[in-house]
Amino acid sequence: MAGLEAIRRAVPMGARIATWDAPDAWQHRRFDWPSQATPARGSLLFLGGRGDVFEKYLEGFAHWHAQGWTIASFDWRGQGGSGRCSPAPHCGHVESFADYGADLAAFWDQWVATTPGPHVVIGHSMGGYVVLRALVDSAIAPQAAVLVAPMLGLKGPVAARLGEWAASAMRRLGDPARAAWKGNERPATTETRQTLLTHDADRYADETWWQQADPRLMTGPPSWNWVAEAFTQTRALRQEPRLAAMRTPLLGLIADADGLVDPHAAVATLERLPDAQLVRFGRESAHEILREADPVRDRALAAIDRFLDARAPA
Repeated sequence: MAGLEAIRRAVPMGARIATWDAPDAWQHRRFDWPSQATPARGSLLFLGGRGDVFEKYLEGFAHWHAQGWTIASFDWRGQGGSGRCSPAPHCGHVESFADYGADLAAFWDQWVATTPGPHVVIGHSMGGYVVLRALVDSAIAPQAAVLVAPMLGLKGPVAARLGEWAASAMRRLGDPARAAWKGNERPATTETRQTLLTHDADRYADETWWQQADPRLMTGPPSWNWVAEAFTQTRALRQEPRLAAMRTPLLGLIADADGLVDPHAAVATLERLPDAQLVRFGRESAHEILREADPVRDRALAAIDRFLDARAPA
């Protein structure tokens, strides 16, 4: 347990947690861990998914930091330790997905100006959507990008078109900032939250540990506005003609048995990119590939390392 706590349940020595203000003065909680290598391998920005906090990925950060990378991350607005967008303290609400993109673009410009290159970005789930949207819009310009179980379509109890219509209707009929459901990550399913996220019980427990250590970090169900935006904006990105011209080298890690996002939509979208590689996992992996059991996690990290060595060399 001592080794577990040292890596996954404690902020590493040399890292700092601070506040970053977006251009609209919205406060975000940020994480920075400068490289101790001389020279540094480069700088890596990690962006988590809906409801994530960067503490969940400290184990992965330690892996990359040991290779000489300077690491950075931040909690998205409306969740984790960043300023919330809803009076309900645990509802994951945002006014517009465009806010995520604007936050990333502003953070990127400041971060690149103060950290050593090459600069790369890794986006998990919703973070993967925001990264790909920013790449297509030329809002960021990394040497390479990695998308892990990217949210390019949603899994739900009904077809995507019907889900989008229903969420949009619920947004119009009442308070768009109210929680869309209670409890589980996905409504109308008998699967537990852990089953949807990872087969590794210890890594799953890390999230609860951090929430108990600081209850302010907990984010619960999304708002109806978030759900409607997720359906609408992922559909728009899948239909984006500029995907075929997006030439940033990209690696996509896909969990074919993902119960939260649509892996088929992700594969179809990423296959349209001119310079993309895909690594796919079967039933051995749930949604959180980088927090899965060691055989899955080790394979994923090895694929990322090979890709970055080839496409973003020091």
